[in-house]
Amino acid sequence: MGVKFLISVIDDLSGSGTPQEMAAIKAFNDGLREKGYLVLAEGLIDPATASVIDNRAGANIVTEGPLFKNKENISGFWIVDVPSKEIARALAFDASKACNRKVELREFYN
Repeated sequence: MGVKFLISVIDDLSGSGTPQEMAAIKAFNDGLREKGYLVLAEGLIDPATASVIDNRAGANIVTEGPLFKNKENISGFWIVDVPSKEIARALAFDASKACNRKVELREFYN
């Protein structure tokens, strides 16, 4: 396609989608697949289950819990491959509507 973007779902819980939201997300994912835009779409488990790994200079440090202890976290994401930033932005608006959450749009390095 052209340009890859990460669309991150911002939520204060993980796995909080209602049946209606999950149906809308499935329909959104199906549309991305049909257009050939979808690279990957996944939900994430509660950030409390995260581990921060630091092996700089062989430190071998594991810290249990999320890196940032915020009320809002990333609860899922899409990676899309689209022809332009304008299309990515339009998809981010559609994603926000489908999941009923705020999303963040970020471009990958080429």
